[in-house]
Amino acid sequence: MDNTTTINDIQFSDAAMAEIQRYISHYPPDRKKSAILPVLHIAQAEFGGWVSSQVQDKVAEILGIAPIEVYEVATFYTMFNLKPVGKHVLEVCRTGPCMLRGADQLIEHLEHRLGCKVGETSADGMFTLKTVECLAACGMGPMLQIRETYYENLDPDSTDKLLDDMRNE
Repeated sequence: MDNTTTINDIQFSDAAMAEIQRYISHYPPDRKKSAILPVLHIAQAEFGGWVSSQVQDKVAEILGIAPIEVYEVATFYTMFNLKPVGKHVLEVCRTGPCMLRGADQLIEHLEHRLGCKVGETSADGMFTLKTVECLAACGMGPMLQIRETYYENLDPDSTDKLLDDMRNE
């Protein structure tokens, strides 16, 4: 998607629209906004792992709310990507317990290994590096999440193996 894409150009697949309608049906008609989180997740999955402003506008249209209401949610939660991302999004926990167990060093190692900074995507398009707030694995840090999977007690060697495995899949 580029800046010339309009809300009319954004089309969800029939399967995605059915799932959106299923979520919306869980709420009274005047409370469709309550489905915003699952609808944004569907949108992100449907449109390449991120939600452009045009996609957010389409979500607002579907839910019958102002676009700013979608922007507020999409920018608040780190689980939503607001720009294109790599094939794998590495989300490193950066809160106190993980920092005490080496998250700073893990982030530095990943930046060096991937050749990109936090918030950027590696040149090969494979990895996007993000930092996030607590992922609730405080005793097993440093850790990172890739999709729904946690990788805990990481060090440079285990992290390198994980990256190599993902590159070779």
